[in-house]
Amino acid sequence: MTDQYDELLPTTRRALLHQVAVAQAEGRTPSMVAAVVRDGRLVWSGARSMIDGHAPTADVQYRIGSLTKTFVAVLVLRLRDEGLLDLADPLERHLPGTPAGGVTVAQLLSHSGGLAAETPGPWWERTDGSLRPHLDDILEPGREFKHPTGRRHHYSNPGYALLGALVERLRGEPWGEVLRREVLAPLGMDRTTLLPEHPHAGGFAVHPWADVMLPEPLTDTGLLGPAGQLWSTVTDLARWAAFLAGGDGKVLAADTLAEMRRPAVGPDGADWSSGYGLGLQLANRDGRVLYGHTGSMPGFTAGLWVSESDGLAAIALSNATSGASAQQLAAELIRVTAEHEPRLPEPWRPLSSVDEELLALTGPWYWGAAPHTLRLLADRALELAPSKPGARGSRFRAEPDGTWTGLDNYYAGETLRVVRAADGSASHLDLGTFVFTREPYGPADAVPGGMDPQGWRAY
Repeated sequence: MTDQYDELLPTTRRALLHQVAVAQAEGRTPSMVAAVVRDGRLVWSGARSMIDGHAPTADVQYRIGSLTKTFVAVLVLRLRDEGLLDLADPLERHLPGTPAGGVTVAQLLSHSGGLAAETPGPWWERTDGSLRPHLDDILEPGREFKHPTGRRHHYSNPGYALLGALVERLRGEPWGEVLRREVLAPLGMDRTTLLPEHPHAGGFAVHPWADVMLPEPLTDTGLLGPAGQLWSTVTDLARWAAFLAGGDGKVLAADTLAEMRRPAVGPDGADWSSGYGLGLQLANRDGRVLYGHTGSMPGFTAGLWVSESDGLAAIALSNATSGASAQQLAAELIRVTAEHEPRLPEPWRPLSSVDEELLALTGPWYWGAAPHTLRLLADRALELAPSKPGARGSRFRAEPDGTWTGLDNYYAGETLRVVRAADGSASHLDLGTFVFTREPYGPADAVPGGMDPQGWRAY
């Protein structure tokens, strides 16, 4: 039993360890190891195992399965940010000759290309990659597509094998070496590798009806490696979670990571439970929005989730094929930590400087007869909030040309301009052609379509 970090309260640490112990016992897994990250720092790790008086440390490697896809997605987004590809590019433009040449890079990242979920032939996760030496071998000829391209989310492991090959084509070297040099080394993740390195856990299958175990093979999946090959530790994955939450200029900007966690296909409806961005899974657990990824390979399960609103992330790893759900445990660790130690709000502080012209813009504005409030934030940012809950509002980033760009909700990406009268005073706000005025349909205002000359009146 381990409990290495004392930044959390003792009651919180005890509750977290209880979650791990229950998952290991009820899930009948040889071992489990977990960690919690708060505001970018590893603040707790704990573990349980089947061996009395022993549990894996935070430096023991486990296979992380499809968590590998988050790393591959970061490599692809680096290529995009460098201008070497566009997400709208068809794969054929950069990797000619595959059966999925018409699928775009974005569709591969978001599993919306319609490709088959698995490879033909024997179960790729449990057989050596030498059985599929060429890209043509990872999709069944004539049956590559299961759905129309771009229409729905359909998880595809071969799709990420193609993305790994795309990275290799544009970088001119194996994707694993690109990953080590461009991502792992800058983030200090020296215990994340393609093949296991001591100390590492062995993978097991546990009999469903008896407490006996069977070792699982530790395979090198070859071309399918980008779909689930990596091994890592909770210490390294804590660094990965901190990076996914805040970015790192040496690897990928925070704005690009925010793009990765926006839903690319779905979710649908207000009661959505899961979705997918660009290499990141999205989950709605009891009203808490999480992003990250889950993973499984024969002998292992893994989960990494980040809750932006709580400033928390959690990782859980196990070495059993089924039973204990590391994916579910990671989400539970976030919930427990947030309930025991809810995030403290940042102290209110006044702005360090203020532009008088911007200050004069604050206060009530009206879209037609609908009242809104404009607030001035730090760095010349603005927030337009409707008075009626559920109506359209957004935060806006200041641009060098004197306009603002919407950051969220309906107005995300739209341009906000201040239109001034001949005397320099603010006439109205133009937000993607929507006009906001200082009065509700004021007679002197620039109201699209003009005003009834009689103005407001009783009926």
